[in-house]
Amino acid sequence: MPEPPYGEIRDLLDAGKVVPLLGAGASLLGQVQNAKWDPDHPTFFPSGMDLAHFLADKSSFPSTDPRDRDDLAKVSSYFAEVSGRRRLRDRLRQVLACDYASGPLHQLLAAVPAHQLIVVTNYDTLVEQAFKKADKPYDLVIHPAERKDIANAVLWWPHGATEPKVKTPNELDIDLDKITVIYKMHGTLFRETDKWDNFVITEEDYVEFLSRMTTNTAVPSVFYEYFRERSFLFLGYSLRDWNLRVVLKNLSRPLASRATATDAAQEEPLPSWAIQHHPSELEQTLWRRRGVHIFDVTLEEFVAKLQQQM
Repeated sequence: MPEPPYGEIRDLLDAGKVVPLLGAGASLLGQVQNAKWDPDHPTFFPSGMDLAHFLADKSSFPSTDPRDRDDLAKVSSYFAEVSGRRRLRDRLRQVLACDYASGPLHQLLAAVPAHQLIVVTNYDTLVEQAFKKADKPYDLVIHPAERKDIANAVLWWPHGATEPKVKTPNELDIDLDKITVIYKMHGTLFRETDKWDNFVITEEDYVEFLSRMTTNTAVPSVFYEYFRERSFLFLGYSLRDWNLRVVLKNLSRPLASRATATDAAQEEPLPSWAIQHHPSELEQTLWRRRGVHIFDVTLEEFVAKLQQQM
């Protein structure tokens, strides 16, 4: 399999022509290989499987089958059923709101000179931490999955704001040429307060969110307009994740239109890339059907070589 076009990706990032999409693997970059995550004394960010096992242990999850016990959405659904949604939030905050350090990928994105729209499906604040450390302003947009009264809206924190503005997705009006936006598609936690913690994490959460996407009431329209003019860069995703399947469903319209652009009057479709180590044949096929070029390299190697292009 050929190598990614590092120089092109780097130049397009610097020009603001790429939308980075960060999955679960992006938060694990830089951790010690084969190190065991300890929920009582965490020194690095947990994987989805680590979180699933932690919640399974606390809730006496009734299955020992890895297909159940490793599934964070399934285990979270059971935990919420037996212990309540509030307790699920408390447990997630217990292990996620620790003093984790942002990694080289987050620091690389914070060093990009252009304004960006960064899509994140993780709950951590590692991207935000990197931007704060680099003294780079950004707006924050999340989905309030925990708030049924405003579940069909998004929460928008303009840079420097302490309280969000509640907007319907089609009313969100951000000038993406003037500010970077970190879009937390599946919610987030806040290290300073639990007031606005929101998590799309249970099976029911994903079904509800996917339902909203099929009716075009999830992703702000201003973001869709931005997507159409840019390439996508998928980092830290695996097709085994619920997150990826939901994101791909959400982006199926712009990706599919690029993959099937055959009319001579249409512009040449923009390239998109996925970085995934040892993808299966099925995963390669699915990426290609979405018009995405997949490259079999580790995220560590990809980030290191991208940094060399600076």
